[in-house]
Amino acid sequence: MGDVAIAIDKKLRQRFSPLRLSIEDESSRHRGHAGYREGGESHFRVEIVSSAFEGQTRVARQRLVYQALKDELAAGLHALALTTLTPEEDRKP
Repeated sequence: MGDVAIAIDKKLRQRFSPLRLSIEDESSRHRGHAGYREGGESHFRVEIVSSAFEGQTRVARQRLVYQALKDELAAGLHALALTTLTPEEDRKP
């Protein structure tokens, strides 16, 4: 895991105390696209399950995640593909 992924992991764990957190660097799939940089760590897929999302809309949840990662976004993190679930939503088949 690279420095950006480690920072994402640490901040999301501190802010949301997730039951499950998955972070995947998808930068290599975006070679030649906007925001791509050599060495990766520009495009991530994040799946997070947290009770902190209860009562929040999908957009509100994403805003909370973006706020938690504002420093990384300002430093060159180009894209996040987010799946934000409550524990109840995660249990549904």
